[in-house]
Amino acid sequence: MNQNLIHPFDDAARRDFNRKPVAFTHSLAETGLFSDEALAEQLDRHPADLFDINVFHYDDDGRARLQTGTKGRRPGDELLEAVKQGRVWIQMRRIQDHYPRLGEAIHQAFAEVGREVDGFRPINVTGQLILSAPAASVPYHADPPGVLLFHLRGEKRIWIYPPDETHLPCQAMEQMMLEQQTEDLPYRREMDAAATVFDLKPGMAAVWPLHAPHRIENQGSFNVSLSCDFLTWGARITNGAHYANGLIRRAGGPVRSAEALPMPARTALWATSLGLRRLNLIQSRVRDYERAFELGDATPAPDRGLIDPLAAR
Repeated sequence: MNQNLIHPFDDAARRDFNRKPVAFTHSLAETGLFSDEALAEQLDRHPADLFDINVFHYDDDGRARLQTGTKGRRPGDELLEAVKQGRVWIQMRRIQDHYPRLGEAIHQAFAEVGREVDGFRPINVTGQLILSAPAASVPYHADPPGVLLFHLRGEKRIWIYPPDETHLPCQAMEQMMLEQQTEDLPYRREMDAAATVFDLKPGMAAVWPLHAPHRIENQGSFNVSLSCDFLTWGARITNGAHYANGLIRRAGGPVRSAEALPMPARTALWATSLGLRRLNLIQSRVRDYERAFELGDATPAPDRGLIDPLAAR
């Protein structure tokens, strides 16, 4: 693309990038890649096995349960309307492989961020295009890779919490890396006192420290966001250390949190994890969920296929 996609960072954003929650601005929303017509076309052609379609239900304490759905055979414009009218959240995974113009834009945007932030050179970037209904929300969770969230349409609020033992126990991250639990985490409303909160509007982006838990609520409008998972060597080493620590803990050995280890010790654990993975010492407990509805159908009965993501532990 001829235009710059990332606006210049200020000194604070350059200093805090990947260390604290940071918001900055971009021009991706102005590319024409996210109009209703473009989204409907992508919904038509995106592979069905790369769709995540969820409806979340929350109790009075903010604990989430979900129902998952399928794309079905409806045309893209009808699927888009179903999202706008309901409480549905759609994620089209690996968008860079199936929307070539957007893939080029992602590559350019990350190159431009790299020019703003010294040393930012991800070894892998994967994009997820997310469409969500006006009343949709995403529960409290943490992601194993780094995340850069480009907001494109609508308004949403994101709470970002410190990646410390209070908000993300190291054992929880170990269990995620061992695929013994999902990315969802127990949430209490009093945690919000420690959160950084951003109200995201089109043309804004947010990035946060590795593994920082977060949750999202749409603010009454149809939303489109591009969530990009990225992996640096530091993140890869830290995640490998969590994997090794998880197996050591299960065997009854002494464990020190991966984040508390100096980088040489963390790297040694990562190297150990490479061999441990090949041994297949543990089987994944993260399974496919029952599909409770087809997108475009009437809202599913609230007790059909209801899943508690925190139950797999």
